[in-house]
Amino acid sequence: MRDTTFAEDASHLRTGNAPGSMATWSNLAIGSLRLRGVTNIAAGLRRNARNTRHPLALLGLA
Repeated sequence: MRDTTFAEDASHLRTGNAPGSMATWSNLAIGSLRLRGVTNIAAGLRRNARNTRHPLALLGLA
């Protein structure tokens, strides 16, 4: 799922902590959406990208 949604195979981050960090952020995003009952992760990401308050509310910070 992470490869199709976040295009990890096309990423140019290959050294140091960057690949692991990006995988962690991707897992956080996917896990947070799943906990909220979102079944289409790509659509959930697009919805959150359109409004800056949605990701904060998803994490319980707003």
